Amino acid sequence: MRSSWRKYLILPKLIRLSRSAPKDRTVAWDKYWAGIVSTGTSSEVLWDSGSDNELQGYRSILKRHFDPNLPVVDVGCGHGAFSRALAAFSPQVIGVDVADHAVSRARDESAGLPNVSFVTCDMTRPGAGAGLAGPTDANVFIRGVLHVLSTADQAALMENLRQLVGIRGRVFLAETNFRGNPVEYVSHLGASLRRIPAPLELAIRKLPMPGHFGPAELAVVMPADRWTLVEDGSATIETNPLMDADGDSRVPGYFAVLKGKAAGQAPLSA
Repeated sequence: MRSSWRKYLILPKLIRLSRSAPKDRTVAWDKYWAGIVSTGTSSEVLWDSGSDNELQGYRSILKRHFDPNLPVVDVGCGHGAFSRALAAFSPQVIGVDVADHAVSRARDESAGLPNVSFVTCDMTRPGAGAGLAGPTDANVFIRGVLHVLSTADQAALMENLRQLVGIRGRVFLAETNFRGNPVEYVSHLGASLRRIPAPLELAIRKLPMPGHFGPAELAVVMPADRWTLVEDGSATIETNPLMDADGDSRVPGYFAVLKGKAAGQAPLSA
């Protein structure tokens, strides 16, 4: 019993650390990426596992649902790790991020890959998806973005994705779905009174407080006249392996595959 409440003694420290995070989402993310020095195997980035293990776990799902002839738009691409790996699934990959410094780093780390490009864009802005992949429909890969947005921004993003995928494209999303409170979440990632792993502390200092995203949250921002849920289930989100001494850096997650509908199209009957 004692150990179950001791983790809450870290709460005052978490509050102090989080006070320095900018309130403006775009500013926060750009400042975060501006300060990142290393990625990959020695990464400072909380959600960077330094491997493609997580994407390989999605491989069969992507192959089932992504038209391989369509471009893939990687929304919230960060430094482009998933964008580069997604090149195996598409003749063209476009990484998109709200942070200029993330896009700049992604371009540098992806030099020499002719079918991977990057653009700075806030995908919650009205009409942001129009023409992003040119005149064609596109597949969308989005990992670890929705759970850090407000419900209103989630809904705005989803509408832009619907415009982007058109009829032929599909959305694949994978999100953190840890159901505990913030203290339990950071404890899961290795935080204690004695130590907070450096990538985790950096995220607490610089970024907005995350939430979680699962079936209930998706239902709120997925109008039945605009989306069809094709497949969903549990996922495992891999974070930086430096999170704790045992290297246990996996977080419970949720995946879904969505098919867009033309606006006003009636829901499919059961």
